Amino acid sequence: MPWRKDKNAFDAWTKGQTGYPMVDAGMRQLWQTGWMHNRVRMIVASFLTKHLLLPWQDGEAWFWDTLVDADPANNAASWQWTAGSGADAAPYFRVFNPISQGSKFDETGDYVRRFCPELKDLPDKYLHAPWEASEEILNKAGIQLGKTYPKPIVDHSGARQRALDAYDTLKEKRDAA
Repeated sequence: MPWRKDKNAFDAWTKGQTGYPMVDAGMRQLWQTGWMHNRVRMIVASFLTKHLLLPWQDGEAWFWDTLVDADPANNAASWQWTAGSGADAAPYFRVFNPISQGSKFDETGDYVRRFCPELKDLPDKYLHAPWEASEEILNKAGIQLGKTYPKPIVDHSGARQRALDAYDTLKEKRDAA
């Protein structure tokens, strides 16, 4: 897999500063508590490996250092599964959408508001995609994208397509061998 090396993107991910509230809430919860729900682990892992195209081993190492329930076998296997590279991997084309995952698994916004308090006054409609809110709504909520809360570090659709293209290229190389 043509993994990228991007320290800024990795640092934004570890600090919960990606601009995707569900990802950011998960990473902040991990840092604050040493734990996060399995669904959130899958969301943040998919974001690292597929949206950012960063090596799953980097995520595995971060989880190993921060999870209170880290387990050598489960940690590695879960990261490989999410990246689509393990023995029993998820399909490579499964790219978790952090916006719809947030809306589905944090319908009330309680989780995001707890770990991303700067978004607490944002209406539910925009909580998982604050960049879709008008300037007026953002101002009313006290949010300045890029200042009080980060702008998305990647565009979901573009990043998803980039990941699928990378996996397709890898598949073509394999098939040609």
